[in-house]
Amino acid sequence: MNDNDAKRMLWVSHMVRIRDTQDQAAFKELFEHFAPRVKGFLIKSGADASLAEECAQEVMATCWHKAHMFDPARASVATWIFTIARNRKIDVLRKQRRPEPEDLGWGPEEDPDQADVMALQQDCEQLGRAIEDLPPAQRELIQRAYFGDLSHSEIAEQTGLPLGTIKSRLRLALERLRHAMK
Repeated sequence: MNDNDAKRMLWVSHMVRIRDTQDQAAFKELFEHFAPRVKGFLIKSGADASLAEECAQEVMATCWHKAHMFDPARASVATWIFTIARNRKIDVLRKQRRPEPEDLGWGPEEDPDQADVMALQQDCEQLGRAIEDLPPAQRELIQRAYFGDLSHSEIAEQTGLPLGTIKSRLRLALERLRHAMK
């Protein structure tokens, strides 16, 4: 057995101890080894230092809380941790890109044009019907993502569905909605 195999086995044993007995010493070693590497990975992939630090902390907390989800047959500890880090970074960037609510103006505003109000109302009704016409699995994910303001990862955690399935269903649902709104 070479050094790399020995380290992999060590990290797997740490994850098993964390999962089975909430071993804080094992977690401390895991944290001290992986947290700086996760932070460096996030910085190299474009995150600023404070965001990288925050994400690294969250990634390691996820390792503690979700140790039961680690499967050594599917991935190494490092791969599992860096996948969590990549997904967390994507979630944070997605939330940052969401548009901010418009500033509220002070004082009375002009009444909107009645034609615009009617057109908006018709579009809303058409969208509501289009959402109701979606298959139930797609409709549920659209509601969670856009009305529940959940990230894809959060939806995966709540539903137990694989992340790829969630993304595929949302993509198909959005395509159906686009066609229905034409």
